[in-house]
Amino acid sequence: MTSPLPSGETLPQPVLNPPASVAVFLVATIEPGGEGAVREVLGALAGLVRSVGFPSHDGALGCVAGVGSRAWGRLFGGPRPAELHPFRELAGPRHHAPSTPGDLFLHIRAARTDLCFALAAELVRRLRGAVTVRDETQAFAYFDSRNLLGFVDGTENPVGQAAADAALVGEEEDPAFRGGSYALVQKYLHDVDAWDALAVEAQEKVIGRTKLTNLELDAPGSHKDVNTVLGPDGAEQKILRSAMPFGRPGHGEFGTYFVAYARTPGIPETMLRKMFLGGPGSGPDPLLDYSRAVTGSLFFVPPPGFLEDLPDS
Repeated sequence: MTSPLPSGETLPQPVLNPPASVAVFLVATIEPGGEGAVREVLGALAGLVRSVGFPSHDGALGCVAGVGSRAWGRLFGGPRPAELHPFRELAGPRHHAPSTPGDLFLHIRAARTDLCFALAAELVRRLRGAVTVRDETQAFAYFDSRNLLGFVDGTENPVGQAAADAALVGEEEDPAFRGGSYALVQKYLHDVDAWDALAVEAQEKVIGRTKLTNLELDAPGSHKDVNTVLGPDGAEQKILRSAMPFGRPGHGEFGTYFVAYARTPGIPETMLRKMFLGGPGSGPDPLLDYSRAVTGSLFFVPPPGFLEDLPDS
């Protein structure tokens, strides 16, 4: 496989950064006439991140920006990413993956809450009147990489070159956008009361892993099993997960903000079809009996060279 990493000094947007302690996720739609302000923010994004993060060298501030299908032609001229399309709604007999509005996606992450807050506030200030924020979620790392259901999340994430191969568009997929990535974004709310009513052994059967030690179980039809996608050669198809917990206990809100970065949206979309609709010999993901998707959007994360020299609209 040709390396998806672009040649020269330009690096991808920080989709490959390790998990952070804090994140802010923003999804917005662009108002009529707001295209110019959005282009200005995208072009200035790298500099804004450097300016806000510079006084805190250990803060690891970063921001990934993605653009939705319906906004791409409004913002940029020239070619568009080969596989960019609106999120495809899935309606199964028991579970529903909605498609919700989203033109602009900002994934801000850092080791400190104040850095995420400062960058988010500045971005929203610059975009005021140009966009409508459809969702703002402040997320956090929870204990030892666990979700709010108590299980370790992201165990199967690739690392190193394997992460780049999974998450970044390569020459074979789309040479004009090599080094970019597709971001599939969903917000899930958990029924923690129903989940906590299950015995630990029953929870483990749903997830397909032990709760304490995170060891994989032989559990056909489990969440782990349903989320495994094999290619034509039988090899497992990987994505880079950036899921993080969020919640407001006083409002009874406990959830997971799920982001899948992938070189092609086809891999996470296949996972979702298996999860929500089921497949040959496998029903829907049993975890969906306790976790409900409330948003769904697909974005393309352009290479940074693209953001530094935006094509004319």
